[in-house]
Parts: sequence; structure tokens; C-alpha cells
Amino acid sequence: MDFPTQLQHYRAEAEAALDRFVPAGRTRPARLHSAMRYSLEAGGKRIRPILVLAAAELFGRRSDAAAAAAAIECVHTYSLIHDDLPALDNDDLRRGRPTCHKAFDEPTAILAGDALLTHAFALLATHYADRPTLAVALVRGLGQAAGSTELIGGQMEDIEAERIPATRDQVEFIHNGKTAAMIAVSLACGGLIGGASPAELETLRRLGRELGLAFQVIDDVLDATATSAELGKTAGKDATAQKATMVRVLGLDGARERARAHTASALAEVSKLPGDTAFLRALVESLLHRGN
Repeated sequence: MDFPTQLQHYRAEAEAALDRFVPAGRTRPARLHSAMRYSLEAGGKRIRPILVLAAAELFGRRSDAAAAAAAIECVHTYSLIHDDLPALDNDDLRRGRPTCHKAFDEPTAILAGDALLTHAFALLATHYADRPTLAVALVRGLGQAAGSTELIGGQMEDIEAERIPATRDQVEFIHNGKTAAMIAVSLACGGLIGGASPAELETLRRLGRELGLAFQVIDDVLDATATSAELGKTAGKDATAQKATMVRVLGLDGARERARAHTASALAEVSKLPGDTAFLRALVESLLHRGN
């Protein structure tokens, strides 16, 4: 199976998992569940759930990874809903259509984000309850990645670094927290489900960190060079808000070079994994080429 076809298969599995494991929009209270579904069903690349599925398949357990894939995407979508709120990035566009608080209202968007976050952990604890050691490891890993020292910590420093001279250390902390942590835990969750060894899990986490850093640097480049239509969200907001980005610190050429370096490191980690890693290798390379 070629890379585009396999990518589409994984994406379809991720969509089916979300439909299966997230309450229907008509579930009471319908407005809340409709808002959750609105943001989840807006599309997106589905990179994180795809990585869960791909890592699990690498170790022979793809069919059992759907619930974890859905949980990861629930946490990611919650973070986007809250990021877009007026108190944070105050954005009107996400994944090519109005943000949740614009389509519904601010209180509903806040609660939809809250509900997606808590649903993710309930889903992991329930679906993998027959394997308590696995369930604990999945909940622990996702809780760490989504918590105050990683995802939310990155969001906090992102806010604090606005409109002040940014340093590379600040930008790397923000990128590690806001993006790389969730990509790393996606691969690790797939590995846990597949039965990867401790050493293999560490390789997956390193791969995820490098891939996440490359992904976010390219996002910084695209924010400065692409249109809103191409991005599916408002372009040029980083410069307007004077965000701490690699483009701001290193310039466009320097940021592109950092993305290439992180991609090379990610590919080096892929080479250490067992089995058929062609899909993961192609995915890493394709994400770099978004910025070309």
C-alpha cells in the first residue's frame, strides 16, 4: 500500500473511532454534545490519532488502538477550542470554519473543551479496564503530556512570551509543551497498546519529540508565509500578537533549517524501530515538506 492510500486508511479509522467513542450530538444536553462534535468533526490532519494507530500496528495491535486514538484527538481538540477563546488567542477561524465560540457561544465552547478533556480519560479507563496495567499507563502518559509542565505549561509560557524579546529557550519550551508532548504521547500510547519494550517506548517518545518540534516550526513558517485559506485558520496572527516563534527568533531561513534538523533526528529514531517503518518514515518526511 502506498503512503497516500495508507494515510487515508488511518484517517478513516480515526474518524470512525471518534464517531464510535464520542457521544452523539443529540445526547442530552444536546447543545454541549453538538459543540463537542462540531469541533471534532471539523476535520484536520488527524496526525495524533494516526500516530497512535501506526505505532500500535508496528507492534501488531492496531485493531485495539481505536479508543486511545479517539482519546488523544479529544484532548487535542479541547486544547484548540480553548486556545481560540477570546481570553487566549481570540481566533475566529479553525480548520476552515468558525471557531467553537463563534459557532455556538463562549460558555458553550468552554464547557465543550472541558467535556472533551474529561471524556478522554474516562474513555481510556473504561475501554482498557480489562488490562489495568495498560489503562494506568495510558492515563498516566496522557495526563502528563496534557498537564501543567507540558501542554498547558507550554500554553502558559506562550502567553507570557508575547510582546517581549523571545529567546530560543522559551520557544523550544513552548514547542515542546504545546505540540511535541502530545505527538510523543500519541506514539507512546500506540506502543503501549502494541506491547513495545521499554527501550522501544523511549525511541517512540524521542521520535515524537523530534517530529513534534519539526511540525511546530513548520507551523510557524506557514503562519508567516501561507494564506488563511491554505491554513484553515487565520494567517499572520503570530506576527500580529508578537508570539514567541522560531521565525521571530531565527528568521524564516533559520526556522526552516531547524525544521530540517529535527526531521533528520526524527528519521534517525525511526531507523531504530523494528518492523516495517516505511509509513512512519514517509509521514515524517511529508510533514517537513508542508513548509516548502
